[in-house]
Amino acid sequence: MALPQPAPRALISGVLALAAALLPGAAMAQQAAGSAGDTAWVLTATALVLLMTLPGLALFYAGLVRANNVLSVMMHCLAIACLMSVLWLAAGYSIAFAPGSSLFGSLDKAFLLNVGRDDLAGGLPEPVFFMFQATFAVITPALIVGAYVERIRFGAVLLFSGLWLLVVYAPVAHWVWGGGWLAQRGVLDFAGGLVVHATAGVSALVAAVMLGSRPGFPKDLHPPHNPGMTLIGAALLWVGWYGFNGGSALAANGTAGMAILVTHMSASAAALTWALIEKLKFGRASMIGMATGVIAGLATVTPASGYIGPLGGLILGVVSGGVCFAAVDVVKHRLRIDDSLDVFAVHGVGGILGTLLLAFLVSSNLGGVGYAEGATPLSQLGAQALGVGAVCAWSAIASVVLILITRMITGWRNSEEALQTGLDLSDHGERAYTQ
Repeated sequence: MALPQPAPRALISGVLALAAALLPGAAMAQQAAGSAGDTAWVLTATALVLLMTLPGLALFYAGLVRANNVLSVMMHCLAIACLMSVLWLAAGYSIAFAPGSSLFGSLDKAFLLNVGRDDLAGGLPEPVFFMFQATFAVITPALIVGAYVERIRFGAVLLFSGLWLLVVYAPVAHWVWGGGWLAQRGVLDFAGGLVVHATAGVSALVAAVMLGSRPGFPKDLHPPHNPGMTLIGAALLWVGWYGFNGGSALAANGTAGMAILVTHMSASAAALTWALIEKLKFGRASMIGMATGVIAGLATVTPASGYIGPLGGLILGVVSGGVCFAAVDVVKHRLRIDDSLDVFAVHGVGGILGTLLLAFLVSSNLGGVGYAEGATPLSQLGAQALGVGAVCAWSAIASVVLILITRMITGWRNSEEALQTGLDLSDHGERAYTQ
């Protein structure tokens, strides 16, 4: 039996228009509640972004460390997810998104006490917007974990990450996304090149320098204990990034679709570029290298994803694969900084690179959305450079102060005995693997 055919779109539109005319109260109620389609998409994106941290980032990082530090890395990601969620409710969200000055939001929305379930934020129910932004607040300090694995105290992770969320992440989110001073100066950051990747990358570099290197760095370190685990984590991050960038449109529309498209293309191009460089330099392409290239492409396209077209995504992918590859070599082998899992070289450099290059790739000639009235490539580049300079400087200075505070309260580096035993057993009394 043939299935009934769907009604033509024009007929559906006419019925809806007639209903709105006859039932104005119902139409107003639907408008007040926001779009059901947009809400459903952002709820889905929220789950995808949380997937990036748990289990995506946890598996990606855990596969890169020694077998006796696997659980400690996973524990860092889990504990950060829980603590940041509570702090985001208590004050972080309000600092970032409540009306206030150009530097900080007020505490009017602390604990969401003044927010109803049907209140709107950006066309969405505010609890939905809150939860979507909460997943960003979770993954950003979790990214920093990669800089200090295998040698930091667990208490230091919690204290530093909690302070960092309130002092660095939430204010920068207000500057860029909450109507703060950088937004007022025309700085563009669609999904977190500055707010997420630049802040985490710069702070990770500071943390690595102040923590010191792992024993044997850089020549006598153990190779990643489980590259397969790392690939699974990278794949989960890739899928979750569709929610990260696509969800940042805050609507189920063409901007969300294009953001996902360019995100995918950038990741693909960056991975291929990284593999090609390894083949030319070392005679073989590694899976760890290609997975790292994927993450570099994803981080780099993030600030530009809602503003550029497919060609821009490919360009960012190719450029990020080469630039981030070089940055890894500079940080580890020339500067001899033990940013263990390349947080600054991949996330920091990638986020900064994408933030600057979008000033050119936003051009409609390249498939982008075009410039705001009165803006030019150079004026937009100036705004983007201002954002990069301000965010990186604040992240670095604040991180130094927060680390000094943490060092006084909990200590910072674990004992040499704990490093030899492994943090799984010394900090948590557990083993990832039994013999």
